[in-house]
Amino acid sequence: MANLGSGVAIIGFGEAAEAFVSGWRERNDGAISCYDLKIGKPGERDTLKLRADRLGVRICGSQAEALAGAQAVFSLVTADQALVAAQDCAPHIPAGTVWFDCNSCSPGTKRQAAEVIEAAGGIYVDVAVMAPVHPKRHRTPLLVSGPGAVDAMLLLEALDMQPRHAGDAVGQASAIKMFRSVMIKGFEALTAECLLAARRAGVEAEVLHSLQASDPGIDWAKRSAYNLERMMVHGERRAAEMREVARTVTEQGLPSRMSDAITDWQAEIAGLGLAGGSADVGERADRILNAILSDKPVP
Repeated sequence: MANLGSGVAIIGFGEAAEAFVSGWRERNDGAISCYDLKIGKPGERDTLKLRADRLGVRICGSQAEALAGAQAVFSLVTADQALVAAQDCAPHIPAGTVWFDCNSCSPGTKRQAAEVIEAAGGIYVDVAVMAPVHPKRHRTPLLVSGPGAVDAMLLLEALDMQPRHAGDAVGQASAIKMFRSVMIKGFEALTAECLLAARRAGVEAEVLHSLQASDPGIDWAKRSAYNLERMMVHGERRAAEMREVARTVTEQGLPSRMSDAITDWQAEIAGLGLAGGSADVGERADRILNAILSDKPVP
């Protein structure tokens, strides 16, 4: 892998890791090792290995094995596991290795993780992934911050990634993403509350028509269907991120009223276990309503 010595290690082999690696593999065949908690779960181990084998990623049985000799480590776990991952990996990180923390966490969580990694001799970089990883995969826009961010960007660029410097302090990149998420994930939650209630009342067509007339720059039916799908398929991860957003807001001395409500909507719809299905907003709304209100009469 270009300019990366012994290779790259990944902690957490989920959607983002797969997307990044599939992009890297178009140009590089260097060593990539990975550790994921699923390796210790018999019901998930085989699926994990199949996904990794397809991309030439070596699944390791421990963090120490995955990190051995790596020059760059990408932490791609869930928001609530980001600090735990740093704590578990710190004893095994080679001195001078760059730890790219790509998780959607509050600046406070990122600073805690940075202390752990830097005390172990690693170089911590706060990374904010600023768009869905599909379709751009490894070319998804990134913000990076931290004392070593400028130098670490060279490693990202060697992987044909798209980093942009956001500051010299850990937490600056994440703060930008956290506050942006209030609007992006909040728009999704507003869509759910508005459209589900309107659908149940039988007036969603009129509501969408009124929204379209008020703001013709948005295809409201299409965007509403997309917003519902994001919550149905990715709501669990979004809810975890919004808990970190709420923490970020309160770190500024402000109430997190909206962030807390957004978290609740994201978690509730994710908890229904629904697939995206049809791209029709009405069909998606009906399936959500049927799951939420299965024991309640139509008004």
